[in-house]
Amino acid sequence: MTNSAVVSERKFAAVLEGMSDEELFELMAELEIRSPTFASCSPANEDFAKIVLVESAIERRFPGQMLKPYKAWQLRLMHRDCA
Repeated sequence: MTNSAVVSERKFAAVLEGMSDEELFELMAELEIRSPTFASCSPANEDFAKIVLVESAIERRFPGQMLKPYKAWQLRLMHRDCA
């Protein structure tokens, strides 16, 4: 990984910290849609790297809950869209 890639990751991680939960969840959903299947992902894939950083940010905000808050948010969206 190049030095500029590390700096970019740090900047992206810093931006994540300033996002609301809703913004963070929306970004995660967008990245999941844009990313190729996880079977073909590699750490060199920019979207995959961002997904890992967003997952980490969610887990820091909701310790011990893994991605449950994000999954609950997705379900609320699905139910709202179906209503």
